[in-house]
Amino acid sequence: MRFVLCGEHRSGSGYVRARIGSLAYGRGMNLRQLRYVVATADHGTMTSAAQALYVAQPALSRAVRELERELGVELFARSGRGVVLTPVGEQVVRQARVALGAIEAIEGLSVARADGRGAELRVATQPSLEPELTGGLLPRFARGQPAVRVRVVRSAGRDAVTAALRAGRADLAVTDLPVPGDLVAHPLEEREVVLVSPPGLALREPVPPAALDGLRLIMPARGGARRAELDALLAPFGVRPVPAVESDERSAWLDWVRAGLGSLVWVRNQVEDTGGLAVRSFGPPLTRLIGLVHTRRRLPPAARDFLAFAKDAVREQR
Repeated sequence: MRFVLCGEHRSGSGYVRARIGSLAYGRGMNLRQLRYVVATADHGTMTSAAQALYVAQPALSRAVRELERELGVELFARSGRGVVLTPVGEQVVRQARVALGAIEAIEGLSVARADGRGAELRVATQPSLEPELTGGLLPRFARGQPAVRVRVVRSAGRDAVTAALRAGRADLAVTDLPVPGDLVAHPLEEREVVLVSPPGLALREPVPPAALDGLRLIMPARGGARRAELDALLAPFGVRPVPAVESDERSAWLDWVRAGLGSLVWVRNQVEDTGGLAVRSFGPPLTRLIGLVHTRRRLPPAARDFLAFAKDAVREQR
């Protein structure tokens, strides 16, 4: 998409010249350049801005230089290992935020048209949280908002979730916190991670994470997103459990524990009928903070409604 922020528009015998603050400008610029400049101002270095936007740093630097060349001004000055805005750069960034906000508002009209008819809500999530999202929050929201089309954007993990948000493939995400600072996070609830074991397994409670070293575990399939989540959870402790079963067949995990094949690292609120299994806390406690996340762009109406609905639903459960 091209957005002409300023320039000359001829109409009959006259023209209108647009300006950025006090800076007259007679050519077109694109949204990519504006977003890169704003991100650089927010993060203080081009490297950090490029990482936040998931673009190559040379590409971001080149786009910023192109804009400076088109404007004929210097937007950033070096300061230590980072950059700071020049006085004219501050003007440009201030107006760029206004322009980007206007574009996002215009894009938001497409999902608010016809009194909400045809609106779409796109929610990204990771595999371990999808069952609760699709089995609880989304169906309840959809019953109260029948005109909204709801779509789940399946993502391999937290990094893939945040990438979907930044790329505009999702409006909101339900994921583990924390997330990078360029995103807005709304904590919903903290969930305890527990060890579910066959009866009679001799373990002290609370279970020290070191006890997982060499312990037989029911684990998600190797190479999958659920396995990556478990590996990330255990990595800080340097433990190596023994895979007793490796499968993504989530509905069978507790049955395999009952059969004595191994233990299971799971979240307490997902353990419903233990059937005599031992459910032990870890010491120190292991928790997952779950939240709703979005970019700093203006949310479409359906996404704003779902955000408010989810917060109310969690408060009602407390």
